Amino acid sequence: MFTKPRPPIPWLRLLVAIVIFALIIYIDPDSFFHRAPECAAPALSADVNAAEDGLWGESSWDKTPPSHKLNWVDCYPGRQCARLITPLNYSEPQGDIAIIALIRKPAGVPPNSEDYRGPVLFNPGGPGGSGVDMVLGRGDTFADILGPQFDIVSFDPRGVKRSTPKASFFSTSAERALWGDQGPRVINSSSALTERWARAKIEGQLAKENDKNDYLRHINTDQTARDMLHIVRAHGREKILYWGFSYGSILGATFASMFPDKIERLIIDGVADAENYFATLWSNNLRDTDKTLQSFFDSCSKAGPDACPFYAPTPSEIANNLTSIINAIYKTPIPVYTSTSYGLLDYNRLKSTLFTALYKPYAAFPLLAQGLADLVHGNATGLYTMLEQPLFKCACTPQNILDMDEGGTVIRCNDGKKVPGSLEATREHYEFMKGQSQWGENWVLTRIGCSAWPDLPKTHFQGPFVGNTSHPILLIGNTADPVTPLWAAKKMSRGFKSSIVLTQDSPGHCSLAAPSVCTQKYIREYFVNGTLPKEGTVCTVDEDIFPSSSLGGAYVDDTQARLSEMGELDYSLLQAVKSVSSSYDVPVGPLGVPW
Repeated sequence: MFTKPRPPIPWLRLLVAIVIFALIIYIDPDSFFHRAPECAAPALSADVNAAEDGLWGESSWDKTPPSHKLNWVDCYPGRQCARLITPLNYSEPQGDIAIIALIRKPAGVPPNSEDYRGPVLFNPGGPGGSGVDMVLGRGDTFADILGPQFDIVSFDPRGVKRSTPKASFFSTSAERALWGDQGPRVINSSSALTERWARAKIEGQLAKENDKNDYLRHINTDQTARDMLHIVRAHGREKILYWGFSYGSILGATFASMFPDKIERLIIDGVADAENYFATLWSNNLRDTDKTLQSFFDSCSKAGPDACPFYAPTPSEIANNLTSIINAIYKTPIPVYTSTSYGLLDYNRLKSTLFTALYKPYAAFPLLAQGLADLVHGNATGLYTMLEQPLFKCACTPQNILDMDEGGTVIRCNDGKKVPGSLEATREHYEFMKGQSQWGENWVLTRIGCSAWPDLPKTHFQGPFVGNTSHPILLIGNTADPVTPLWAAKKMSRGFKSSIVLTQDSPGHCSLAAPSVCTQKYIREYFVNGTLPKEGTVCTVDEDIFPSSSLGGAYVDDTQARLSEMGELDYSLLQAVKSVSSSYDVPVGPLGVPW
């Protein structure tokens, strides 16, 4: 086993600082040697500038006093924010504290109205996804789906972004960026596997060295579930209203198992196998991934050449054309320079782009088809920019909390059983995952990242995932979800008495990946009235991924006819879900939803 010599911490930090200093000079010497005597102010986001003008910005969070009560203050437009004190360790309720950052879109009716139904708590997945970001960006959509009688509420879980303690392995944003931008994201060779295993050793050591006051052990799903009950009680209630996506299904199933008598309504959407997750295996997520990719081939072929730029007469021809492109890029990467970044479209990036596109087909497949068609003619820009992120810029400021993304690693590595740390064990799991799916080389990183995790206590809740809940829970699964197969929803349902699985006949990750009024009506009825769909219910979608212009007026007439038959509620639900399914963003974490 590789054992990294541990240098004295000051020398390690000095070495990192020297490397960063040298890179800054190498990349942009003018910005260093020809700058003003004082460090120039960094470019500020509109949000930060707003904070300086007396409005809410990211720096406002730290200026907002935390409280044992929910003291909501106006923050972002149309939103209210609060910082709630909770125990860091619920086994020692009078000990150290955590501070949870919350956001809400208030209900459209007064809290004292007979129509008011309470706060619905959301989790976006990840682990490590920001609930504040989700409600900031999609709170209006959720209100449209559920109705005006609910507050739309979420939070950054402990260790994530605006909540404390903040999970951080690095001293500066520059240190994080320089380390994080390196290393293969797709493990398609022995050398790539070895490099990722070695990098995990370093990250494990960094986590250990930065675990000041032993706080990391308290960042896990068990403690977050307890935080959720604390949030519910801070609202003056005893039972939760909850809608969790992807990893949020793990959190929701954990809550339902720990507190089965505290359920008013609970939906888990895009359901992962919690037993597999807490075993730190991540080995059965890819059962339906090829189905998702097949939907690209099928829908493109069906749509015709005018609607799908990567068209071929049959799905198998499209599949063969994609394979040819992958093989060509594997041999010869293509350099790309855009107005905002630059890099290579290589095998690593292409496979990552394809895998990410499977999360939201309605948003990503048209972009993917155009990018592949452009690549055939020598233009790689479209495909490259599907994963494009702004280039990192050094700034003379403390760490930007929005850069801190270690929270997801901390949660998943703390949650699960200890991963064998040897290279041999890592290679064995890698070979197993390759045998499971062609996407195993994309997915295996999730487990490798925990292979050198510090030896922290594993006494938190890890199952069993069963419960006779105070109200039956609703589980939702898509027929072709790339990372949470429908099979897992059916398995998890067996542990919860009277629960129901609602199937959505669509590709993509979680129900909002595709526009289905049927699904969203069942969700609304469940929250409003507590009613569940009948066992075996399957909802279809209302639009094609590639609207087929080859059918001409017949297609348009059929679409208009369906829309005209919709009532006002159905139409508003369709527009709400389309606003999510048609927007393309990169997901946060392996079990995160791209909002």
